Formats: sequence, structure tokens, C-alpha cells
Amino acid sequence: MDVNQRIRFDRNELSGAFGDIGTDFPLIVGMILTAGLDATSVLVMYGLMQMATGLIYQRPMPVQPLKVVAMIVITQKLTGPTLYGGGLAIAFIMLLLTLTRSLDWLARSVPKCVVRGIQAGLGLNLALLALKDYVGRDGVNGYILAAAAFVLILFLLPNKRFPAALAVIGLGLVYAFVFKLNLSDLKTAVSVHLPSLSIPSSHDIWTGFLLLAIPQIPLSLGNSILATRQVNDDLFPQRPLTIRKIGFTYSLMNFISPLFGGVPVCHGSGGMMGHYTFGARTGGSLLIYGGMYLILGLFLSQGFSKVINIFPIPILGTILFIEALALMMLVKDISGNKTELWIAWMVALMSCALPNGFVIGLVAGILVHWIQSNRSLINNFDLH
Repeated sequence: MDVNQRIRFDRNELSGAFGDIGTDFPLIVGMILTAGLDATSVLVMYGLMQMATGLIYQRPMPVQPLKVVAMIVITQKLTGPTLYGGGLAIAFIMLLLTLTRSLDWLARSVPKCVVRGIQAGLGLNLALLALKDYVGRDGVNGYILAAAAFVLILFLLPNKRFPAALAVIGLGLVYAFVFKLNLSDLKTAVSVHLPSLSIPSSHDIWTGFLLLAIPQIPLSLGNSILATRQVNDDLFPQRPLTIRKIGFTYSLMNFISPLFGGVPVCHGSGGMMGHYTFGARTGGSLLIYGGMYLILGLFLSQGFSKVINIFPIPILGTILFIEALALMMLVKDISGNKTELWIAWMVALMSCALPNGFVIGLVAGILVHWIQSNRSLINNFDLH
């Protein structure tokens, strides 16, 4: 595949660009509003991280907000400096794990069925989030809109000529123009702003390490590193990725983004699956998607609270639900092995249902797989 094929702009790349918006956008909005972050800095840096990743990897490997970090910031109402300090702490930890080759050791130690379980567990979490929190956001109208979007996606998903995500986003825009758009609010929201520097103190970094980095790293190891590498190898077997490269770019993004007021970010298996499911095959989708955030941050950030109320959340929920289903379907390649399938769904359910479930599921899955693999040895062990 030549460079021109790795960075392509067409209707399918444009459609794929919206494949992860249902996950990203609500978390970014929640952190901006809860922690009082500078919307310009957050949106511009997020857009630049997407575009840089598209150029580096030249495939649909998008950037996502760190999910555990976002949830803790939103629920515990943490401040911006703590968030930025946590981002730097996470960058230091991931760089250390990468340089010491601990990530490579982890990749060799975790069975594929456990990785599939982590992916399925993330899919279950995303599906429940979409159904419980997004789809019914606008009441009866929201359910009707989500149902229409779901049917539209089912009809158009295999169609390369009329990409599904573009049709669904178009449906959402029509709904917004009819029921939500106030042109005077949109007009007053337009202005030009640039990001600002944000240097966390040593206290912020330490606090961020305790409150954000420690809970986030286990999920990142499972989903952002191991599962992302596996999804890449599934979708692009002719272009394998190394664990070290993923670890390095993960670290680099989190050394840069917080210093300019951006939220901590990661790679993600769900994001890659979402972009791919809706048509993306090159880094072009990330240049388009990142460009959208860049424009929003530079020109509409000061009226962000008004702008975010325009686009219907049920549409985002429907896209997120499809992404979740695609992620869960990855377990099909181990369906012929009942033991591995059983372990995968055990890990998935633990990840979905338990506190710190991704950590518990990862450890339990490795342990059960080891016991199953060595059962004959254990049964034949002669104490005499």
C-alpha cells in the first residue's frame, strides 16, 4: 500500500470519521463543563492529536479521551490542574513501562481469549451507556430518532456508495435544524481563540497520580495497548503494529496535550473498530475528524455550551451502539474453542459488572486460562 492509499479522502473516509464520535464527544463535553476547562485548548489539542495520529499510523487508529479519567473527573468534580497533572503522571508511567519492555512482556503473557474478553466487556459497557444514557435523552422523540437512525444504519452499513454514518449525521442535522437550532445563539458563538499553556505543579501531578493515573493504567494496558494491537492485526494483518510503538505514542500524546490545556488521551480498540465499521481504511478519516475539532475549538469554543445543545444525543447513542456491537463481534474468531469462548465471556462480564472490572477480569482470565492449559499436568502430578 503506497502513501497515497494510506492517506485518502473520499466519502467512506468521511463516513468513518464519525465512527467514534458517540464515545468521544459526550466525555469531552462532560469534562469541559464539570472541571471548567478552557474549551479552546481542549478542542484544539484533541483535534491536533487526532490528526497527528492519522499521519503517524496512516490508518484509522483514533485518539480517545481516557475513559476512567473522564468518569472520575465528571463524578468527583475534579479541577483542571489535577486533570492535567494526572495526564502527565500517566505519560511518565506508560513511558517507563515501554522503555523497560514491560508492555512487551504483558503482550506475551496475556492469552488472546482474555484480550477478546476485554474487548467484549468494553463493548458491553459502551452498549449499556448508549441505551441507558443517550438514546432516550430527548424523550419519545429521542427514541423515535434513534430507531430511525438504527434502521438506516442497518440498510446502509454494507453500502460503500452511500455511507451509513453520513446518512445518520445528516438525519441528526435535519432534526437539529427543525427542533433545536437557534441562529442567533449560533451567531454569537462564533469568535476566534487560541489554546493557552497550562503547566501543572508538582502537587497537581502527585494528586493526579493518586486519583487518576492509578485507576486508569490497568484499563489502558488492556484496551489501549493490548486490545488495540489485536484489533489492528485483525483489520490490517499486512501491517502489524508493535506494542512499543503504541506505548511510545500513548506517552508522547500525554506529555504534550496537558501542557496546552488538552485532556489526557489514549488509543482505543473501540475507536479503531468504530472508524473501520463505518468505512474508514486510512489515516484520512482522522485528519477529517481532527479537523472538525480543530475548527470547533478555534472558532466556536466560546459559545460551546450553546453549540453542544444543537446536535441530538440519540444519534450519537445509535452510532455508539453500533460501534459496541462491532467490538463484541470480535469474539467470533474463538467461537470454535468452547474453553476460550467461556473465558472470554467471563472476562467480559467481570469487566462490565465489577468495580475495577477490567483489572479483575484481566487477572482472572489469565489465571483460569493457565489452569485450563495445565489441567492435564496437574491431574497427572504424582505426590508420591
